Amino acid sequence: MSGATLAVGPQVDPDATKTLHGQAQRPSTFGNVMGSLRVIELQLVAFIMVFSVSGLVPLIDLIFPAFTLAYLLALSRFAFPTHRSSNSSSSSSSGSQELFQGTKLFRLYVVLGTSIGLFLPLAYVLGGFARGDDHAVRSATPHLFLLSFQILSENIISGLSLFSPPVRALVPLLYTVRRIFVILDWLNDVWFNKTLPANAPTKDVAWFWFGRNLAVANFVYFSINLFCFLIPRFLPRAFEKYFKERDSEAYAKSMEDKRSAESSDQSVDKKSD
Repeated sequence: MSGATLAVGPQVDPDATKTLHGQAQRPSTFGNVMGSLRVIELQLVAFIMVFSVSGLVPLIDLIFPAFTLAYLLALSRFAFPTHRSSNSSSSSSSGSQELFQGTKLFRLYVVLGTSIGLFLPLAYVLGGFARGDDHAVRSATPHLFLLSFQILSENIISGLSLFSPPVRALVPLLYTVRRIFVILDWLNDVWFNKTLPANAPTKDVAWFWFGRNLAVANFVYFSINLFCFLIPRFLPRAFEKYFKERDSEAYAKSMEDKRSAESSDQSVDKKSD
C-alpha cells in the first residue's frame, strides 16, 4: 500500500532458495510472508467483488481501477517501455524487480500502514455491519475497495516484466492520491455528518470516537506516505533504475555494433589478401 510489495521486493521463488551447490537455504520469515501473497490475492479479489456488488462504492471509484490500468498500459507501451537488459536480468535474478531496499524500520512502517489502512478499517466495516451502523460502513468502504485494488495491482504488476520501474512505481502513487480524496470524504462524514445522542451509552461513544480517530490516522499516515516517501524517494529511485537500464542497453548496443563493424572489416581484409 505504500509501495510495499514493489519496495520490499518480489515474491520468493522456491528455486531461488537453493545455493549453487544444491543445498537449500531456509527462507526468512519475511520471505515466508511475501510468499503467501497468492492467498492474500484471492482474499483481495473476494473483498473487491463484495464491495463492488454492495452498492457502497461510488461509480467514480469503481471506474478508477480500470482507468488506472489503461493509463499504465499506455505508459508502458509509449512512454516507458521495458528494456532488453532489464528483461534479461529479471529472468536471471529475482532481485531485479526490487526498487527500494527495505530496512527493518521500513518494514515496521509497512506493517503499521497495513494495520491502519487495511485491518482496522476492515474491522470497522465489519463492526458497522454487526451494529447496524450503515453510516460507518458507507464511509469506510470506498477506501477499502481502492486499497484492495491497489495491493492486488502491486502484487501482480511487480511480477511482470511488461512494466518498467517508473510504471510500477506509479501504481501506489496514483492509488494513494485518489484514496486521500476518498479519506477526506470519510473524515467529513464521521466528523461533520454524524452526531451522537445526548445520553449515548459508553460503547456507542467509544465506537463513535474509534471511527473518527481511524479516519484521522489514515489521512495522516497516507499523506506522510505520499509526500515523504512515494514522491521524494520511491518515484526518483524508479526513474534512476530505469534510465540506468536504458543507458546500459545503449552501451551494449554500441559495443555490439562496434564488434560487428570490426568483424566485417577483418573479413574484408582477408578477402583483399
